[in-house]
Amino acid sequence: MNSTTSQLLLAVDGVTVEYSGFKALDGFSMTLDRGETRVVIGPNGAGKSTLCDTIIGRVRPTSGRVLFKGEDISRLPEQSIVGRGICRKFQAPGVLPMLTVRENMGLAARRDRRWWMTFGIGIPAEDRAVIDETLDRVGLTHRADVPGGQLAHGEKQWLEIGMVLATGAQLLLLDEPTAGMGPAETARTAELILSLGTERTVLVIDHDMSFVEQLGAPVTVMHHGKFLKQGSLAEVRSDPQVAAVYLGHAA
Repeated sequence: MNSTTSQLLLAVDGVTVEYSGFKALDGFSMTLDRGETRVVIGPNGAGKSTLCDTIIGRVRPTSGRVLFKGEDISRLPEQSIVGRGICRKFQAPGVLPMLTVRENMGLAARRDRRWWMTFGIGIPAEDRAVIDETLDRVGLTHRADVPGGQLAHGEKQWLEIGMVLATGAQLLLLDEPTAGMGPAETARTAELILSLGTERTVLVIDHDMSFVEQLGAPVTVMHHGKFLKQGSLAEVRSDPQVAAVYLGHAA
């Protein structure tokens, strides 16, 4: 790990996740610096989603550690991990269809997320500025009063990215944020992530090489739960092992 202590935000340190003899992660390690955007790629079954599940606390490692801001979070419940500043967007949008775009965003922005504080009352003034700014950032201001269920697929994806942003999390885990999108929507999603600059740390899981290329971020390649290669997209594309196990199949 070559990151300095002050820069390092996340360290996945030799993590193995085993199910009845099958290793979904096998001694996997990686680090993320503050303000970094990283893309994780790999063929189906490589362990990408398990990696996210382990970071967020849905899965417990059999061995190894996950460190966030120097603290071992490997055994903490998911709610505690989210409270420390990590938030995940899943591949399928989790928008509440009967609530408006603004109300969905309001749920994410709430600092007090107890259900009796969240439902039945208006959005607190201190959250409104965050919501308005986030709606503008994801391009949904004009759709703020539309029920979430009436949004197009791409709009639902952008809303969910916005909801992750509205939580104020320092580390964003985006699991296939362009799933089901066309080229124009994919390009807009790349622009949205790039617009974050270094204000958040972003871990993106995706298999769309056009999208990965647009992000221009460092790439980590996984295979059979293991670390295979890391570098620029050009570097991993030119690696014979990567070509054999992933990019060659995609091509």
